[in-house]
This record gives sequence, structure tokens and C-alpha cells, in this order.
Amino acid sequence: MIALDSVSKGYGGQELLRDCTWRIGRGERIGLVGPNGAGKTTVCRILASVEEPDAGRVHRDTGVTVGYLPQEVTGGAERTVLAEALSGYDEVWRLEAELERLAARMAGPDAEPGLIDAYGEIQHRFEALGGYRLEAEAKIILGGLGFEPEAVHRPLAEFSGGWRMRAALARLLLLRPDLLLLDEPTNHLDLESLGWLENFLAAYEGSVVIVSHDRYFLNRMVTAIADLAGGSVTLYQGDYDHFLVEREARQALREAQARNQAKRVAEIERFIERFRYKASKARQVQSRVKMLDRMERIETDAAARRIHFQFPQPPRTGRLVGGLSGVHKAYGDNVVYAGVDFQVERGERVALVGVNGAGKSTLLKMMAGTLAFDSGERVLGANVEVQYYAQHQLDALDPTRTVLEELELAAPEASITRLRTILGSFLFSGDAVDKKISVLSGGEKARLALAKMLARPAALLCMDEPTNHLDLASKEILEEALAGFTGTIV
Repeated sequence: MIALDSVSKGYGGQELLRDCTWRIGRGERIGLVGPNGAGKTTVCRILASVEEPDAGRVHRDTGVTVGYLPQEVTGGAERTVLAEALSGYDEVWRLEAELERLAARMAGPDAEPGLIDAYGEIQHRFEALGGYRLEAEAKIILGGLGFEPEAVHRPLAEFSGGWRMRAALARLLLLRPDLLLLDEPTNHLDLESLGWLENFLAAYEGSVVIVSHDRYFLNRMVTAIADLAGGSVTLYQGDYDHFLVEREARQALREAQARNQAKRVAEIERFIERFRYKASKARQVQSRVKMLDRMERIETDAAARRIHFQFPQPPRTGRLVGGLSGVHKAYGDNVVYAGVDFQVERGERVALVGVNGAGKSTLLKMMAGTLAFDSGERVLGANVEVQYYAQHQLDALDPTRTVLEELELAAPEASITRLRTILGSFLFSGDAVDKKISVLSGGEKARLALAKMLARPAALLCMDEPTNHLDLASKEILEEALAGFTGTIV
């Protein structure tokens, strides 16, 4: 159906894909996995024709349609939720407008002959494209993803980034392409909407490729795993748990083969060194030199690079770290908070929980001082600095800056050496610090956002969904760093 053929792709001197070949057949359910920054999003963008490969080709069967849900969406804020979900059917709405125009002309006193035939022809095309059922289907999908019936008529601008992602997902599901590419679709779904999505995908007739770090979701949804590492894809049949076992077995076998080969190479090199200058052995030496040149070396997966960091310990503060008093906040007619009181004390670790749209991100932004409220007061204790981790990195990072420039802005007093040291802890080294934020993967943006939090000590960490976009190893390191932090966390 669609295939990558010897595809290579790089950014700023860093090669992400190298001679990558992968075929996706009809009806397949595949989980695309790999460490942060391996190129999973790049693969999706190439498959979706959002980007072109530097080398190699993408083969698509004639007529194959591809739908792509990115990690972050922009634009469309002026439309209503329902209009966004329906926005993939421009031809349908053009036909609907034409039907209305013809109906008005037929109702007039000077109706032309042939209008009825023209109306019937366009109506037939309108029906064939699902014109009469699309709005009802869109409302069913939006409801499954958590939108209340009255909410679908509100502008997207009134919703958080997570809800905008749901609207974008609804648009994609309504289009029903032959291949669905879902880049971390579970990050902004609650359990109820996640369950609905699982049921929808289970009945979906097309192919599905899912990028996710949620092993439980992958176990339920996929029948094969595409492991992206070292610039190429290796396909494993079975769910995610089976993939882990199979990959470990393959790696163990390859490492054993590599050790045996290394022993053989060492023996040959010793022979060459021993008899290099002995005329009677010249032919044998040359034979072994050629043998080494022809030998295809067995490469093993290098030890996976992992982020490593600790949050800088905060200065001593008073008992009250910060809070909100009598705060009111509304988005248009939607009142989120009416006189809320909330405070945190030194050393507390507070989890904000609630259904999507309850106002968790709004409360956190007001606590962090990044969002103005309508009335009330924000109070910070003595000696308190705040660091804020945004759920949507597009809200917190400037895509026009480089990685190093973004960190410099967060800590203008720090030396370049210290900034590079911090970035190195988050796997940004060498030329990677000069990459534009606009080309970073979701995982790389998450790492950069964490790096900014290390640039200066803070007594209060406000973290909105900090594990989104982090691979499993990075999540564990983050947990350890938070466990060792002596300040206050919300």
C-alpha cells in the first residue's frame, strides 16, 4: 500500500534516517517506537507527504489516502469545534452551496430549463460524498472524544491545546483515510475518551500506525511493532510486550556474533602484525588483509544514551510558597473559576486532577504567573522563584530560536560553558545545540523544556503533564529527579 524505499533524512548535519526501508500493508496495525529524537515524527511526516526525503523514494498505491495527526496542532482557532471536524470535506460544502444557489434559482419566476437536471446531478454527487450524514457522524465522533453537545458550536479559541487536539483527531477519523498516522494520540485523552478511541480503531477498516510511549495502549491496539533505531526500521510481529522479549533475544544473539567476530578479527590482525615483514608469508598476509577489507562488521546497538539530571535545590523559603486568593477566570462566557482559593506550602507535592477541560492547566498557568486572571490576587512567598513546564511546548518555546538561544534567554547570566553542560545532560551536544526548535521532535522539545528548568534554582515547580512525549527511560529519570527535589511541586 505504502512503502519507504532506501529513505534518508537529516537536519542540520544530523542524520535521522539512513537507507530506511519499510512497507505498510492494508489493514495493518503497527506501533512505531524508538527513543526520543530517533526520527519517529519524521517518518510520519514523510509518509504523510508533509516532508520529502533527502534520498530514496516513497511508493504509494494509486488512490491511497493518508491522514496524519501531529503531536501539536496550530491554526483553525477561528472555527467552531464542529466546523473543524468537518473541515476535511471542502468539496462537500462547495456542492452544498451550489445546491442552495440552484434551489434559489429554481424558486424564481425565471427558472431556466435544465436546472432540475443540474440540481439532481449535483445532489447525487453530494449524497455519494456523504453530505447528508457527515454532520451527524461528526457529532458522534466529537461526543466520543469528550465534547458535550453544546460545546461543538463554540470557537476552538476557547479551548485548551488538548481539546484542540481532540478536534483535529475527530477531523481525521471522520475522513477515514486508508492509512491513519497517529503521533502520540493518547497524550490529551482521559480514560473515557481513550476507551472510545480504542473501540473506534478496533473496528477501523484502514491501516493504522501509532507512535506512543504508552505500552498498555500499544499492547491493546497493535499486532506489530516497528522499532526505529540507528536510522532504520526493524519490524517485529506481535504486541509491545512480545517485541521487548524478541528484541532482547535478537540483541543477545547479535552481541554474541559480534564478540566471535571480534575474536576472529584480533587473530587475523595478530597474524598480519607478526608476519608483515616476512617474505615467505607475504602472500598469506595479503590474503588476510583482503579478508579484513571484505569482512562486513557486525554492529551492535550502542548503549542507549539517556538523559541525566537533578533539579537544583532551592533556597530556603518561608512556610507559604505561593497561592491564589479569590481568583476569577473566564474565557468568554465560559467561567472556569469563580473566586478560587489555592495555596501551597514549603515541601508540598500537590497533584492537580480532574476531567479534561476542568481548568487544571488554567490554574497552573495562573500559579506560575504566565496567564492573567480577571480578578483576585496571586501571592508568592519570600525568596520564591517559579519554574513552569507547559503541557504544549509550542506555548513555551520560540520555534524561530535555536536550542542554545532558547536556554540563553532563560538564563542570560549563565556562561556558554554552563549552558552547553546543561544541554549535554539532555542529549543536546555538538551541532545539536544549533538546531532550530521548529525542527525538534516532541520528545526533544520536552527535553529542552526540562533543561530550561535547570537554568536557575526555583522553590516552586509547576509542571503540566511533564511525561508527555518522554520515552520510558526518560520518564524514569524525571521521576528520580522529582523525588530528590526538596522544594514544592504542583
